[in-house]
Amino acid sequence: MVILLNSSVLPEHINKLKQELEYYGLSIWPTYCKCQNVIGILGDTSKIDRDYLLSKPYVDKVLSVQEPYKKANRKFHPKNTVISVGSQTIGGNQLAIIAGPCSVESYKQIIDIACQVKASGAGFLRGGAFKPRSSPYSFQGMQQEGLEFLKIAREATGLPIVSEIMSVKQLEKHHKDIDIIQIGARNMQNFDLLKATGQLDKPILLKRGLSATIEELLMSAEYIMAGGNENVILCERGIRTFEPYTRNTLDLSAVLAIKRLSHLPIIVDPSHGSGLWWMVESLAKAAIAVGADGVIIEVHGDPQNAMCDGQQSIKPERFASLMHSLRRIACIESRTIKESTL
Repeated sequence: MVILLNSSVLPEHINKLKQELEYYGLSIWPTYCKCQNVIGILGDTSKIDRDYLLSKPYVDKVLSVQEPYKKANRKFHPKNTVISVGSQTIGGNQLAIIAGPCSVESYKQIIDIACQVKASGAGFLRGGAFKPRSSPYSFQGMQQEGLEFLKIAREATGLPIVSEIMSVKQLEKHHKDIDIIQIGARNMQNFDLLKATGQLDKPILLKRGLSATIEELLMSAEYIMAGGNENVILCERGIRTFEPYTRNTLDLSAVLAIKRLSHLPIIVDPSHGSGLWWMVESLAKAAIAVGADGVIIEVHGDPQNAMCDGQQSIKPERFASLMHSLRRIACIESRTIKESTL
């Protein structure tokens, strides 16, 4: 349930209303906006007298939330959520550009790529230390050593690092080392991991599952938010369809749908969304044009010899060229990309 309050409401009115609702064992989630204040209510609302609420002069409307996701719902939080990570933000008018290799392969590789993407304007460094692969015989990442190299790259460039954690055990050990914890597509419905990240005060990048619906993605976000962590970033990375030409089918319509349904920021991964390097630049441009809050792009200095997903990685020089295009599209859409300080 959602209660919409008008401009006549005072802080003491809100406090009294909260006390009345909490008497019924309900969880109250107020949102304060310039245009209108909103009180979201979680729990069994069947005991609430709607007419009594509407009789209060500062109550405009009382709405039922039919969707199973509550905290992720735009009705609960009309204003777009903006998540701060150091000096960077995700959501709002500033676009988040996350770039780097699929996996960390060596000290030199990650330092070189980090410096190059920073110089081109990326605000975050991505890199896999622990790699979930379809085959147990494929490269599984450099593990702890790779994470240490990412930390050194962060120190060298100032870029916050984005990296995936695959299990609760890894989370307990490494969550302090990573600025944005990625939950990959294969773990989107790993509910134990979702609940564990809900206990953290750290941004979580939640990727859409291989065949997940939009509602299922939002329900996974709800698991995290229900635990108390509201710093969730959604990621559209393509879904599995009957079309085998591309690795996945990038669903850009999901950006528009989620913007309508939820207040959470959403970014797009054109690398996994296509699996083909020559599609990445055009899809990244399209993602910004349809309203995504940023992109996450795989960049590698020698894609042909990459140990993971080289076929969907672009070279640093192509990334630099892409950034020029993204800035122009961002300007058209009244958005910005923070300039590099390297």
